[in-house]
Amino acid sequence: MLSFWTQMEALVSALPYAEIVLSILLIVGIVLQQRGATLGGAFGGDNFASTFYKRRGAEKFLFNATIGIAVLLVLAAVANFLLLGS
Repeated sequence: MLSFWTQMEALVSALPYAEIVLSILLIVGIVLQQRGATLGGAFGGDNFASTFYKRRGAEKFLFNATIGIAVLLVLAAVANFLLLGS
């Protein structure tokens, strides 16, 4: 059985890789959600009537998954900061 400190060292060494994977997944999730955005919407000239609608199906899953990945990324970053003691 591994000691507590050996497990903590393994966690500290794995956290940067987990952050990289989570950040790539977050970028992919955000880019996939932007498929319906127009160039005018990117600069603030969006039609407000088309902005508010109810998400359903895969779009809702992708939206919730993106939020979950963002929360996991923040938790991993905070854990990395606290464990390294910087």
